[in-house]
Amino acid sequence: MVKNIASYSFLTLTICFLLYVSFSSNETVDLSKYSTKGLDLNYTVSLDAKDKNLLASNEGFSPFLDKSFVGFKEAVAFKESRGDYSCVNTYGYLGKYQFGKETLKMIGINNPKQFLNDPKLQEKAFIANAERNKWILRRDIRNFVGKRINGIIVTESGILAAAHLAGPGSVKKYLRSYGLDNFADGFGTTVYTYMKRFSGYDTSFIKPNKKAKAI
Repeated sequence: MVKNIASYSFLTLTICFLLYVSFSSNETVDLSKYSTKGLDLNYTVSLDAKDKNLLASNEGFSPFLDKSFVGFKEAVAFKESRGDYSCVNTYGYLGKYQFGKETLKMIGINNPKQFLNDPKLQEKAFIANAERNKWILRRDIRNFVGKRINGIIVTESGILAAAHLAGPGSVKKYLRSYGLDNFADGFGTTVYTYMKRFSGYDTSFIKPNKKAKAI
């Protein structure tokens, strides 16, 4: 009996001692071992010049632009160059909207390099060219909008987009031949394609202007 009491007492004292040691320890974790000093923790992806141009080209763009004029010009830009102001294609067409040098001259731009490096000028060029094309095609817009050619309803925005692609002369031929004379560019894109793809946008912002200039 005495031995049992002694054993229990020893066991109790041992447990108490271990608890005392564990709770009274002043040992702390050395956080210096886990310092992030010297590590590169900036995971933000940097943008190169091309990426910045793509963002700039879509400034204010959202999926809710729908059939607005801004929606129209951004849709054309995306088809032409994916919205890249610095784009030059294999045929030498320049910028976000892929202008030819002769077209640029007609709207007052004689320095292609300056044009390519000036996003604001490119936006002005798109407006000026559309105004000029709308003046040239004013009678065709009046006579053909609302009619069906090659299975699609002709709209003003479709006409202006096709004129941007192929020039107003080619659009006149397409409309007046009721779709038989269907110009295709070097990549095989036709007047019909643009008439259909860019149908129904609001282009009332564009005013016909025979002498429209970007500069």
